[in-house]
Amino acid sequence: MPHPTAGDNLIIANCSGFFGDRLSAAAEMVRGGPIHVLTGDYLAELTMAILFQKKLKATETGYVPTFLKQMEEVMGECLDKQIRVVSNAGGLNPAGMAQALAALAQKLGLSPKIAYIEGDDLMPRLADLQAQGEAFTHIDKGTGLAEAGAMAISANAYLGGWGIVAALNRGADIVVCGRAADAALVAGPAAWHFGWKPGDWDRLAGAYAAGHIIECGAQATGGNYAFIHEVPTYRNVGFPVAEIEADGSFVITKHPGTGGLVSVGTVTAQLLYEIAAPSYLTPDVTVRFDTLHLAPDGPDRVRVTGTRGEPPPETAKVCINTLGGHKNQMTVILTGLDIEKKAEVVTGTLFDSLGGRDRFQTVDVQLVRSDKPDPPTNDEAFAYLRITVMDPDAKKAGKLFSAKVVEMALANIPGFTLTAPPGAGSPAVVHWPALVANRFIQQRVFLDGQPVAVIPAGEGHAPVSVTAGPTELPPVPGGPVVRAPLGRAFAARAGDKGGNANLGVWARSPEAYAFLRGFLTTERLRQLLPDCAPFDIARYELPNLLAVNFYIRGLLGEGVAASVRSDPQAKTLGEYLRAKVVEMPQSILVVPDQ
Repeated sequence: MPHPTAGDNLIIANCSGFFGDRLSAAAEMVRGGPIHVLTGDYLAELTMAILFQKKLKATETGYVPTFLKQMEEVMGECLDKQIRVVSNAGGLNPAGMAQALAALAQKLGLSPKIAYIEGDDLMPRLADLQAQGEAFTHIDKGTGLAEAGAMAISANAYLGGWGIVAALNRGADIVVCGRAADAALVAGPAAWHFGWKPGDWDRLAGAYAAGHIIECGAQATGGNYAFIHEVPTYRNVGFPVAEIEADGSFVITKHPGTGGLVSVGTVTAQLLYEIAAPSYLTPDVTVRFDTLHLAPDGPDRVRVTGTRGEPPPETAKVCINTLGGHKNQMTVILTGLDIEKKAEVVTGTLFDSLGGRDRFQTVDVQLVRSDKPDPPTNDEAFAYLRITVMDPDAKKAGKLFSAKVVEMALANIPGFTLTAPPGAGSPAVVHWPALVANRFIQQRVFLDGQPVAVIPAGEGHAPVSVTAGPTELPPVPGGPVVRAPLGRAFAARAGDKGGNANLGVWARSPEAYAFLRGFLTTERLRQLLPDCAPFDIARYELPNLLAVNFYIRGLLGEGVAASVRSDPQAKTLGEYLRAKVVEMPQSILVVPDQ
């Protein structure tokens, strides 16, 4: 399709929410309907650690290889249809990805203009920046990187969208980023197309909100959606499309004929994903999620208006990964009677044979009671004893540990069996979130071999204060009260931010929100989810979304790769809460209890 003029809406489609997402999505988005920009988000905190390990084995890699497979399928069509491609698949090596794309294009007989953006990788400058006073203090722990003696293996600042603007202004067909902020992949093309400037806070905030919604792919179109009965089909779930307007308003939709669902509920779910306070910090603007308004705009269309923005912070977030030693885990199945006694016997025998718990830097033992009394099936008699060790010595935490578990098989509790054979474990990569002053960040755009410097957008702006408008709420509904799972009235979405987890909960009506707002306090959450009780919990209200959001600090330990939880990304936390039975007004139930 012809590229739009500056006054037309810009249609941006996302084809990836993570490294490993549906390979065919790029072709589906290019062929399924009209689009102007194709984006792909591949990077998470864990992904950076995975790419580091790849780069250790082959220095010319460190980027996301699946993006090349997608581009092989659609590069020609994108050029024919004038569809720009913007992706963070460059990972730890944007230049390497650009070179691989150029080789692919030559093989296909194509000649796209390929730009890549650098400036996020701080590893070569880490010591120098520390000498200049940047301590890279852990955001949650308050400890400096050097003070902790942490060994950094990667350090990448989150870049904003102005480098993407510069690349597109110079005619790039494909823009390869490293650790750009996920939503910058949408905000950059929008600012380029409409000619926005730093200081257009509300417009930029709208585009960043759109980017946040579509960055995780099908999570905005029915994937991971709590009210599963509303989703017509999970076959061929469509990936999200954002139709952005000149004032920063936008519509979220998907291509016709695809599965899934776009509704106020699915968009709300993604807005609440992996956030803390309603003031959502990005490198280019602070987005006030408590100001935007969602409304249906036809089948599978939701219109988002009124997003307000404030200047960005004068610091950039830095994703640092450090080596935390070696991690290994074994799970023993405990069956039938005397589960707690069996767990005690296994644990005591194992660590006695290993020379005691103190031999390891970290030991975590969790007994998961999934067994049932008078079990109707063999599997329903099972409980699981999950034993995790971490230590700087890879040999100690490797087969020396797991082999000792196996040695107990014929000399320990009745019914001894394991969920997996002994393994060597893996490096424990610890996420270290920190900040760095914007003045130390310098984006550089490379196109045709020529670098172009991009001035940071996050400094020197006059303060702007936005106040969310008042929200009138009805009284809590009266009438009959019933005991039912919380999820029969409310939806939830949870996610991880390093070692922290967020849990957003929202209502379907103002009446239900009036109950939720008063009922689901921080103390109540601790009662309902006792395994979250020991942690610091912040609670935020977003009346415009009929939602409350909880930010649970430290729940995931040292982050995904080093977490000892069975759900290290907190994906299940929302459904765990929704299963809790509480007393609430019968009139607010969305789905009758089964």
